[in-house]
Amino acid sequence: MKFLIIASYPASISKFRGHLIKMLQNKGFEVHIASPEFNNHPEEAKELKELGYILHDIPMQRTGTNPLNDAKTLSALYLLMKKIKPSHVMGYTIKPVIYGSLAAKLARVPHRFALITGLGYAFQGADEQDYKKSTLQKVMHKLYSVALASTHKVFFQNPDDEALFRTMKILQPKASTTVVNGSGVDISEYSVQPFATIDDILIPRFLLIARLLGDKGVREYAQAAKTIKDKYPQAQFDLVGWIDDNPDAIEQQELDSWINEELFNFWGKLDDVKPAIAASSIYVLPSYREGTPRTVLEAMAMGRPIITTDAPGCRETVIDGYNGYLVPVKAVEELAAAMERFIVNPALIIEMGKASRQLVEEKFDVDAVNQSMLEAMGL
Repeated sequence: MKFLIIASYPASISKFRGHLIKMLQNKGFEVHIASPEFNNHPEEAKELKELGYILHDIPMQRTGTNPLNDAKTLSALYLLMKKIKPSHVMGYTIKPVIYGSLAAKLARVPHRFALITGLGYAFQGADEQDYKKSTLQKVMHKLYSVALASTHKVFFQNPDDEALFRTMKILQPKASTTVVNGSGVDISEYSVQPFATIDDILIPRFLLIARLLGDKGVREYAQAAKTIKDKYPQAQFDLVGWIDDNPDAIEQQELDSWINEELFNFWGKLDDVKPAIAASSIYVLPSYREGTPRTVLEAMAMGRPIITTDAPGCRETVIDGYNGYLVPVKAVEELAAAMERFIVNPALIIEMGKASRQLVEEKFDVDAVNQSMLEAMGL
């Protein structure tokens, strides 16, 4: 038995799919992983090879829309599947899902799966009443529809994304789907980090970890930080992330202006986010939409309360008033008000942080999430 995993970014494989791939290997599968740019990520490639996985470098532009390049991706995946003859295939993120599913159908792979981890730019604005698709979005939705029709099961990380795909008729009426609790989190690796001193609570330290995109709510975080710091100068704000090659990415000049205003302590991109979470007291993600946000789960596992949006994926992680607060999308005033609640009542940080850990243990343990996926695959 051979299981082919198709990814778009080598650095994401171990972090987001490492436990799932290990479970597949333990079930007797020869695991193959296809992704672009393994040569540019030698440490990740070495780690995966040492675990016994077989790697395949494929041509794929993660964010480009060049039809010729995408045709090369489809062709390369088809030829790879004809060569290695996998019994099972699963792609995650947009291009691996679309071109991996189409190639698997053409190559007559017996068991074909897709994992929708988030909708991103292709569905930006889809929740708004006056939503009008751009030409690019129309093309992407059609490609999704054709590709998913060739799969045996589609996994979603929240019920809202599944409902949207059905409402927009991207999924066929009889399509088999399963909703899982995100990618899960290793609750032993992300252990509770107690606060070192009373100042860690009395002087609140907010944290956002994200690719620096508009739809991650980075601008709202900056505006709320300014509002809070004007009223509570002692409050601190951390930002971890990087400017991605994405149509929705913020400009370097905008980031520089926030740093020059001293709104944030900017950490840049981190391979290990645990030190940043440990240094924080409240985790904030004002995203417009997620699959299920991994950074929120990591912060919850480490005992931090959460402020996030009442948006698909995000709302799955917070019981409002129990382990944090939900605020409307793009609502800077409400976001700042939620931050202020922790400043005026710091005991909430301890209370809700404990609730976050309990919730993540009950719902988001990575082994339980992956076991549910394997059972849904019939494995």
